[in-house]
Amino acid sequence: MTQAMRAHHGRDESSYPPMLPDAVIFAHSTEEVAAAVKLCSAHDVPVIAYGSGTSLEGHVLALHGGVTIDLSQMNQMVAVHSEDLTATVQAGVTRKQLNEELRDTGLFFPIDPGANASLGGMAATRASGTNAVRYGTMRENVLALTMVTADGRIIKTGTRAKKSSAGYDLTRLFVGSEGTLGIITEVTVKLYPLPEAISAAVCSFPGTGEAVSAVIQTIQMGIPVARVEFLDENGVKAINAYDKMALPEKPLLLFEFHGTPASVAEQAQLVQAITAEHGASDFEWASRPEDRSRLWAARHNAYFALLQMRPGSRAISTDCCVPISRLAECILATQADCEAQGLVYAIIGHVGDGNFHVQMLVDPDDPNDIARAEKVNSDMVTRAIGMDGTCTGEHGVGMHKMAFLVEEHGEGAIDTMRALKHALDPKNIMNPGKIVRW
Repeated sequence: MTQAMRAHHGRDESSYPPMLPDAVIFAHSTEEVAAAVKLCSAHDVPVIAYGSGTSLEGHVLALHGGVTIDLSQMNQMVAVHSEDLTATVQAGVTRKQLNEELRDTGLFFPIDPGANASLGGMAATRASGTNAVRYGTMRENVLALTMVTADGRIIKTGTRAKKSSAGYDLTRLFVGSEGTLGIITEVTVKLYPLPEAISAAVCSFPGTGEAVSAVIQTIQMGIPVARVEFLDENGVKAINAYDKMALPEKPLLLFEFHGTPASVAEQAQLVQAITAEHGASDFEWASRPEDRSRLWAARHNAYFALLQMRPGSRAISTDCCVPISRLAECILATQADCEAQGLVYAIIGHVGDGNFHVQMLVDPDDPNDIARAEKVNSDMVTRAIGMDGTCTGEHGVGMHKMAFLVEEHGEGAIDTMRALKHALDPKNIMNPGKIVRW
């Protein structure tokens, strides 16, 4: 095992320093994962599941050493049941790979967290992304799992049936458990028909408040937008420089509409009228696939684009989610906090479901710089929880958000989570040091 291999698996996209495993195993089947976990359990060795390494809160870091099980080579399609709108895949299949495999079926898998994440990792972190406002999150789109438990047993949760009242909902228990209760090796997901028509639009606003208020009105009117993304002026500046775009450097909304040609046109007209009421300008359509692809590629590159605004920096990336009626207030207050701390930052959000992200660039060798960013994070999360929101809409807990769980859920709920962890992982070998303290 080379040092480089251990180093590759000892970091993710979070701001934490590398934490290396003692060994890395590349699994090719559920049975190989089970054998590895049994061996680790027998010797009380920590086990960390690794998909594509795109997590943002320290999920895959080997806090206590141990063995990382890399699932990226478990990348086979198990079955596609197009007549039932379901697919079963190994955990290492990525979202782009799945949609490529579905290309000739007229179906697609809509969950899009931005990064080309693995389906196992997406299920483990309860990922969502740009399409969640229309299609939901991984919680709503995972039907069944194959799991390896902490003692090395192989279990299956759920079926391909649309609904079930049979026993405890183990699928929902493991979706979002971040590898702390077991390792996901296969995932059965819902599929959707490709829309007959797709159109996108982009528009700019005089301020953040106007942009977010337009989104709130759009959602409250029940317009079924497929995607609605917000970028503040810093985010727009970054993608203009990185992707050679020429967007007005003002707060921006990026919409996408799915449906029949008539319904798409109706949705777009309604949204255009709403945005105009809130001072929108430069409303532009992108009906051609290549134009839409360019816009969404720029949006997905925003994380890397912002890193170029402060060379040599690391990003502290955080998110929260609030009821839609409190979204403008929460974003504006967070924006003011970033300005007060003198940070290089951008606020970008899947604002249709009340979720936004703050990306703050810090000097990794400057503790004061990091402390300023963490103060913004702490204040934002406390504010969101006070609005009956959550400390994380989609990043997950990992290491970075553990301290906020008691504030959000209360001691009793955390004790219940801890009891589940003790029951399912009595040796605390499954991704220890994440979500709840032992």
